[in-house]
Amino acid sequence: MKDLKVQVFADGADIEQMKSAYNNKEVDGFTTNPSLMAKAGVTDYKQFALDAVKAIPDASISFEVFADDLDTMRKEAEILKGYGDNVFVKIPVVNTHGESMIPLIKELSAQDVQLNVTAVYTIEQVKEITEAVKEGVPTYVSVFAGRIADTGVDPLPLMKEAEKVCHSKEGVMLLWASCRELYNVIQADEIGCDIITCPGDVVKKIPNIGRDVNELSVDTVKGFAKDIEKSGLKIL
Repeated sequence: MKDLKVQVFADGADIEQMKSAYNNKEVDGFTTNPSLMAKAGVTDYKQFALDAVKAIPDASISFEVFADDLDTMRKEAEILKGYGDNVFVKIPVVNTHGESMIPLIKELSAQDVQLNVTAVYTIEQVKEITEAVKEGVPTYVSVFAGRIADTGVDPLPLMKEAEKVCHSKEGVMLLWASCRELYNVIQADEIGCDIITCPGDVVKKIPNIGRDVNELSVDTVKGFAKDIEKSGLKIL
């Protein structure tokens, strides 16, 4: 990671994995979301958040609102930001009805709330967010490049344009979300993304960056040999 300009954030909600990644200096920050919390079996949001901030006091952590309306989101954001100075409040760019959350994003940013605006897919949304937030207030614009790629569309042209838009205002940072493979980290770094969020399996592969591929043939065959021995299978 030392040669990367892009910051690598771990995407997950397993508190023990988060602690390990922090203590071992594997990543620069952390993001969570409702789906990841459900997968990790989180049953008490407040306790999870307090435990996470206590264990990780000086690295960025994003906690997401659960509500679907502006008023309740506003109340939840007030609670979440109070968990620590390193907390970024995640607000979706739209709600489940497709209604824009830009008014709330503008309001919270004006109050110096650090935001992670999530579920972003278009350059129009990137422009609206960048225009809405207060200059100098740290803001992540999370563009779901991986999910865009899942539709068969190359996300790189959008990400390159988003990089220019985000960096036109001080404090706004472009986050490559929904990383699918290690090479996405290289891509994000090359186009000037500030942050990329990675699941645990990708984080573990980061030490492979720059590795001599000539070594991989032998390592691959050694892996086959171990599996052959474990399986007990024979040809002769």
